[in-house]
Amino acid sequence: MPAPLILRAADALLDEIRSGYPVITLTGPRQSGKTTLARTAFADKPYVSLETPDEREFAHSDPRGFLDRFPGGAIIDEVQHAPALLSWIQTDVDAAGTMGRFILTGSQNFALIAGISQSLAGRSALVQLLPLSIAELAADGRLADQPGNLDTFLLRGGYPALHARAVAPARWYADYTMSYLERDVRQITQVHDLSAFQRFLKLCAGRTGQLLNLSALAVEAGVSQSTARAWLSVLEASYIVFLLQPHHRNLGKRLVKTPKLYFIDTGLAASLLGLQDAGQLATHPLRGALFETLIVGEFLKARYNAGWPSNLYFWRDNTGLEVDLLLETPEALLPVEIKATATVRDELFAGLRKWQAIAGSAAGPARLVCAAPESHRRNGIVVRRWQDATS
Repeated sequence: MPAPLILRAADALLDEIRSGYPVITLTGPRQSGKTTLARTAFADKPYVSLETPDEREFAHSDPRGFLDRFPGGAIIDEVQHAPALLSWIQTDVDAAGTMGRFILTGSQNFALIAGISQSLAGRSALVQLLPLSIAELAADGRLADQPGNLDTFLLRGGYPALHARAVAPARWYADYTMSYLERDVRQITQVHDLSAFQRFLKLCAGRTGQLLNLSALAVEAGVSQSTARAWLSVLEASYIVFLLQPHHRNLGKRLVKTPKLYFIDTGLAASLLGLQDAGQLATHPLRGALFETLIVGEFLKARYNAGWPSNLYFWRDNTGLEVDLLLETPEALLPVEIKATATVRDELFAGLRKWQAIAGSAAGPARLVCAAPESHRRNGIVVRRWQDATS
């Protein structure tokens, strides 16, 4: 008997926008739950997948005939396989004049977003679905409420399959990596040496949560800097990594201008680092970086699930003073410090206090996210346990 579906936070967003756009596009990494969400939220729509060779060929050779089968619209999965179809969808929705007509899904951001911007600009709402968030798992009762569960969660990550089936994370991520390399990488760009690209991927995992030094990364990977830049773009386009940009407001300081590299999912990063059990992770030098990756990712998921672009930055000056995360809101900049420790000590607030003094009136309420057993308030700063990071 299959495990019950986990309610996705983006379901409310889809319900809100379906009456305002003729097309809704769901994008995100492979296996993040796009197809399941689309078929659940739009159960009244027929479904067709362009991963199926005969459907793909039909969409390529006779796009008008392909769409004529769906007079009331449809869910079209992996639509990036037939980019020319988007122009025909534009003609269809303009003639029909109805909202929520087509629901498109796709995993490759390059092809999909380019096609939508050319053919469906103003007609399609874009929803980015990342792997399951802590909040989604907690609401479904699938998150053990124990501080010691943190290392297990970092290893498992948020891909739905790992919470719905009895499968070992290390084995699943190994298969996922090979599938990604063999399918998506070959389709997105001309990577002739997959073993070199896999080495590059592992090197990126070793840099999650750190400032991106593209030159050093290229040297270690044994490729040119231009190749490293192109490969990094591939990883971004397929939702494997994202770059957190430094905040632009200098507040009278000389700032670091280099972005920080983060993996979208800690389970994939841990797998690429060769970590297979919680005991290994507990003493690993990158445990703190993986925890930071988890929490930054949670704030990104919260934004995407609400239908908003990222408002996330970090702040670091040339003396080394850093705030792990800045949330830019219309009212203020909200600083967030992220520490993997379970023990809350006064020195953990030092960076936040220094930044607040520098930022002055621009600073909003500060937050420390850590592995403490409970959330509380201390000396004017909100302390959140990792399970409540974004609440």
